[in-house]
Amino acid sequence: MTTFPFSSIGFDLDGTLLDTHQDLGAAVNHALKLGGLKPVPVDSSKDLIGGGAKMMLSRAVDDQGGMERDDFHALYKKMLSYYSEHNAVHSHPYPGMIDTLDELADRGVKIAVVTNKFESFATSILNQLGLADRFVTIIGGDTMGKGNAKPAPDPIYEARKRCGGGSFAFVGDSSYDVNAAKAAGVPVIACAYGYCDKPPHELGADAVIQTASELIPALEALPKP
Repeated sequence: MTTFPFSSIGFDLDGTLLDTHQDLGAAVNHALKLGGLKPVPVDSSKDLIGGGAKMMLSRAVDDQGGMERDDFHALYKKMLSYYSEHNAVHSHPYPGMIDTLDELADRGVKIAVVTNKFESFATSILNQLGLADRFVTIIGGDTMGKGNAKPAPDPIYEARKRCGGGSFAFVGDSSYDVNAAKAAGVPVIACAYGYCDKPPHELGADAVIQTASELIPALEALPKP
């Protein structure tokens, strides 16, 4: 077996490691109902994901005419409260992802999660799914402080640092992921199966995969760091 080119890999969570749209959609609809607004089809919540829960709810509210800032803030807090108790009802790893994580572990590759979801939510979901112990670190959108979530490079730098430095690549499904990785100067793989906010091949990633099982060959095919 040839030497794997990366000592550590960072993963986005929603739309990359896990299919979470049903639980996120349910939380958005819970908030919309409380706000006197119409629910959105759960599958359409895939189009709202990206940039964190607040942006997700904001898009859904704005699509129905928007609301006053204080009213939105109150609704957002209710959404978070609901999601904190219902964040792993339907969420699950994508097909092939567990096998891929197993193979990375067998190769001695350290793995990290870098998400714009709150760290506490990400940790909770991964714990409920029995996956948290697989990761050296879980970095959320609030971990590095305000203004330092993706697409800023800060969480990528921190993930690589916590994994011990060395060669690092990132895997995600959105422009937030690709732009953060590019800003941090690390290779990035885009997941076409995720919640891409533009056509996958237009995200600017170094490679695009259609399934999780394609990840390791795609990483091995990247130029050596």
